Amino acid sequence: MRSISLFAEDFGHEAVLVPMIDCLAARYEVKAKVRPISVRGGFGKVAAELKEYVQALLKYRESLPDLVVVATDANCEGFRSRRDGLRETAQPIEDRVVYAVPDPHVERWLLRDPAAFKSVLATPCKIPDQKCDRDRYKSLLIQAIRAAGASPLIGGMEYADDIVRQMDLGPTTKDDDFCAFLQDLHARFRLWTQGSAR
Repeated sequence: MRSISLFAEDFGHEAVLVPMIDCLAARYEVKAKVRPISVRGGFGKVAAELKEYVQALLKYRESLPDLVVVATDANCEGFRSRRDGLRETAQPIEDRVVYAVPDPHVERWLLRDPAAFKSVLATPCKIPDQKCDRDRYKSLLIQAIRAAGASPLIGGMEYADDIVRQMDLGPTTKDDDFCAFLQDLHARFRLWTQGSAR
């Protein structure tokens, strides 16, 4: 059983990433247990608590997880910039870390696959353009869910699990925030599958 720690900025990341990880684990026939560790308070808090978390892991090396998924929104700074800042903090365990850095916010990931959205809510969503606006994607997700005749009681995240499970999560060569995370996650699961085949 592979142990995966999900070090996430908030519930939204957890709602999107846990089913994503579960889907890839099933695809690669890897038994995995995801342990969410949610942090509240934005990027500064995530970076500070990630540093403490890494130090605690190093102190008790025998309990190191097989993988740590670090998730935070790019918040208009660009996913590479945010990811690189987090890499510095996680450097002592870099070989066990992948980064999920939605640019600019995780709600945009739920709107990137109209077919998956339609299979869950019976109406496709529009793929949003990429603009830097604090609550834009939260509003677009809520609007899309309401347009489908449903009620977004917790900002639409109550539909995240179902939408993600309908998404095309196959390997990709596209170069954006979502695909970079998928590429890293696929690589990790392939490595585990090859390792167990020996």
